Amino acid sequence: MASCRAWNIRVLVAVVCGLLTGIILGLGIWRIVIRIQRGISATSSSTPTEFCRNGGTWENGRCVCTEEWKGLRCTIANFCEKSTYMGFTFARIPVGRYGASLQTCGKGTPNAGNPMAVRLCNLSPYGEIELQNVTIGNCNENLETLEEQVKDVTAPLNNISSEVQILTSDANKLTAENISSATRVVGQIFNTSRNASPEAKKIAIVTVSQLLDASGDAFQEAAATANNDALTTLIEQMETYSLSLGNESVVEPNIAIQSANFSSKDAVGPLNVRFSVQKGASSSLLSGSTFIHTNVDGLNPDGQTELQVLLNMTKSNSKACGFVVYQNDKLFQSKTFTAKSNFSQKIISSKTDENEQDQSASVDMVFSPRYNQREFQLYSYACVYWNLSTRDWDTYGCQKHKGTDGFLRCHCNHTTNFAVLMTFKKDYQYPESLDVFSNVGCALSITGLALTIVFQIVTRKVRKTSVTWVLVNLCISMLIFNLLFVFGIENSNKNKTSDGDIHDIDFKNNDVPQTDTINIPNPTCTAIAALLHYFLLVTFTWSALSAAQLYFLLIRTMKPLPRHFILFISLIGWGVPAIVVAITVGVIYSQNGKNPQWELDYRQETICWLAIPEPDGVIKSPLLWSFIVPVTIILISNVVIFITISIKVLWKNNQNLTSTKKVSSMRKIVSTLSVAVVFGITWILAYLMLVNDDSIRIIFSYIFCLFNTTQGLQIFFLHTVRTKIFQTEASKVLTLLSSIGGKKSLSSVTRLRLRIRMYNFLRSLPTLHEHFRLLETSPSTEDITLSESDKAKQSI
Repeated sequence: MASCRAWNIRVLVAVVCGLLTGIILGLGIWRIVIRIQRGISATSSSTPTEFCRNGGTWENGRCVCTEEWKGLRCTIANFCEKSTYMGFTFARIPVGRYGASLQTCGKGTPNAGNPMAVRLCNLSPYGEIELQNVTIGNCNENLETLEEQVKDVTAPLNNISSEVQILTSDANKLTAENISSATRVVGQIFNTSRNASPEAKKIAIVTVSQLLDASGDAFQEAAATANNDALTTLIEQMETYSLSLGNESVVEPNIAIQSANFSSKDAVGPLNVRFSVQKGASSSLLSGSTFIHTNVDGLNPDGQTELQVLLNMTKSNSKACGFVVYQNDKLFQSKTFTAKSNFSQKIISSKTDENEQDQSASVDMVFSPRYNQREFQLYSYACVYWNLSTRDWDTYGCQKHKGTDGFLRCHCNHTTNFAVLMTFKKDYQYPESLDVFSNVGCALSITGLALTIVFQIVTRKVRKTSVTWVLVNLCISMLIFNLLFVFGIENSNKNKTSDGDIHDIDFKNNDVPQTDTINIPNPTCTAIAALLHYFLLVTFTWSALSAAQLYFLLIRTMKPLPRHFILFISLIGWGVPAIVVAITVGVIYSQNGKNPQWELDYRQETICWLAIPEPDGVIKSPLLWSFIVPVTIILISNVVIFITISIKVLWKNNQNLTSTKKVSSMRKIVSTLSVAVVFGITWILAYLMLVNDDSIRIIFSYIFCLFNTTQGLQIFFLHTVRTKIFQTEASKVLTLLSSIGGKKSLSSVTRLRLRIRMYNFLRSLPTLHEHFRLLETSPSTEDITLSESDKAKQSI
């Protein structure tokens, strides 16, 4: 019998070693395959990641450079180097922009903290990059004092315009009050009744361009100020100014203005004016990128056209027209449309010199929006204009047309500030279905958990111990979680993906959208995420209760347990996670309930699980406070209790031990694993998946998947198969099956030998010590008394 038991132990060790070797070989082969696939994908890519240099990004077939670089690969310098002039030091300045001096006004001046001077980096008539002279500001002036000065009709507008331009040169420091004051001053400079010089107005254009670099939040706060019409006044003044440039143009990084004058003798047939804006190497507007053509037949966009406007003046008696292009929509603060992305939202203004009552011109427009086509799909768009009376976008008189060239086309029967409000759908990379590894592991766990639950319930009268209730609840919560994970973790929206073709857009609907990014709602996925959140928290809570119970029974030897103990732990195990999930969903909904996409603040779109926070939103993340923090606390407490029980109970030297040393060590190892599985110690591997090294993270991911997808199977083997009741009943069933399975020709002696071998094999499996009856119970056990617990503690 002893040799048989030793043989079985050797077989068990060999099987375990074989499994570990197979896992390691499988991981190695899988890693090699991944490297081969990465190599193929890298060589097959048309453009390597390193193609665009100096911060440039590869978008839609070309490099989009920063302002400081240009060229095919963003390798040509487009800036003025650091310089010192007249005692002022200037950092690197991109071409076309003013750079602020590093020297700032002193603390005791009204203009404290603002730069003392500015300097322009520009192109010479020969195309060479050069620095202009330094313009020095007055530290005793600020935007508030200039706002008071500009009200005087005799105020020197040239000086005021220069001072405002200097004070707004550092857009990062501009506040809502600064923006309001600056726009009121600039609006007066553009006021035709003030007769400001052309030079003062051109400097004011620079100020407007600098203001458009300020944060969107500052503009929103400025627009929300009560009775603040400074932005609206500035928009109107810019429209009027666009008619006064003759045939000239003024182009700054964030704004471009161009006019066209013509007489009746120029009109041969239909008098149409076409204004075009070409794409540049960067997102900024560049000198020479805007063009006006008169007496044209229609629109004629090409691959380099970003937007184009056709002003139809057939019935008009106008002598001049003007166009204004805004790089972004910060001056146009809408109450209905919210832009959440940084996509280009250019605004185009067209105006004629006709009286408002005689307006007869119409416009046709084409837009080629800039956005990352690898991450987003164009979902829809609306042709709108800025209603100056309501100070919001409106669609009256505008409609969209279907084209065949990939451009967004609009037509409006009037002239004003136009825009195309685009709505994008993020092109989520939905994961593939669960692989065989996960499916097999979860299927085995589901089977093991179901059998464990049935076994624990059926034999509850024979094993009279409260541990049964805790183990059953743990298995039930884990079983439900596994079922939800297998059948509900995938988002059904993955089957609704489209290619973002412009022909799929609804051209009959021209309503103003609420936001520029949308997601298809999926309440079912949100419910699945909440249930997964709940049942996984329940699983960890019951593992913590199991750890606490074993601690009090084995270490503190508290017998009997307090009254209503089962009811108390049941309320905690099922109630506390429900409160956590309810509070989490309630807080998120109360904060974002008005947003139809509030679900994505709670769950992911790619899978039905808690949302992964952005780098700057980790502190406010529901994943952190409603899952990671409580689970971390539970795991830490479980590890402490596990170490305590292992040292003081499981691995404590037992002088009365009569079995061999080898079997004793095996029992201790298996007993330790039994406790570790119930306590969920293997979930600590999830933290090892956070390492930055891809190779190490992938290995730990598979180890984590191996241990945790099969956790239910481990519980079945360690807490069901190893019990004497199960072994006895399984021996009887196997014996019965062998007797009725067509082996009647065997002699009675042979059948007896088979029974003995099967019984000895099952009996040879390592079991817990007889006195450790909280994890393994005997066929007929009375309630453990205090003295019995003491004896068990001393003997283990």
